[in-house]
Amino acid sequence: MAASFRDSSPTPSAFQHLLGWLDEGVDSGGEKYLQMQRRLVRYFDRKDCPYPDELADETLNRVARRLEQEGCITTTHPARYCYIVARFVLLEYQRSPRKRQVRLDEQLAPDGPASSGQRADEDAARGLQCLESCLKQLNAGDRSLILEYYRGEQRVKIDGRRSLAAKLGVTANALSIRACRIRDRLEDCVRACCAKQ
Repeated sequence: MAASFRDSSPTPSAFQHLLGWLDEGVDSGGEKYLQMQRRLVRYFDRKDCPYPDELADETLNRVARRLEQEGCITTTHPARYCYIVARFVLLEYQRSPRKRQVRLDEQLAPDGPASSGQRADEDAARGLQCLESCLKQLNAGDRSLILEYYRGEQRVKIDGRRSLAAKLGVTANALSIRACRIRDRLEDCVRACCAKQ
């Protein structure tokens, strides 16, 4: 995620306002929010974004902040408005330097862009050692959260995140923000570790 996207979570009252706005007057217990978040993840995934869940969260964060500023958005249907904001988030992401950066998991992959052949295997092994070391530096709660957050693929991952949020007693958005902050710390730690070796 681009640096300008970090620490942009809405206030609790803005988030509640977003939930009510998405519900359109009928309390869904947060289900409409989760549906919209899943739809946005699929949208960004179809656009070949490597961070579709983060971009979806950023979209909803921006909508929440806009609702907080404006008080109400009545010019268009909530889902349509979310997709309009998503297009702007996508354009901003595509222009960001982060788009050209290599993701942590790609850096650690044996076929990553760093090099080829034996050197790539050595780089991947070193990266995995650094990742293991950095994971051990996290407190047990953060380590458990980040490992559970990234477990599985697609639907399994979405269901797992919903279950994890319920287990922790937090919203899906709050969980995403916590995971993003932990991942940022991990990425910094792994880069520093790899640079020393």
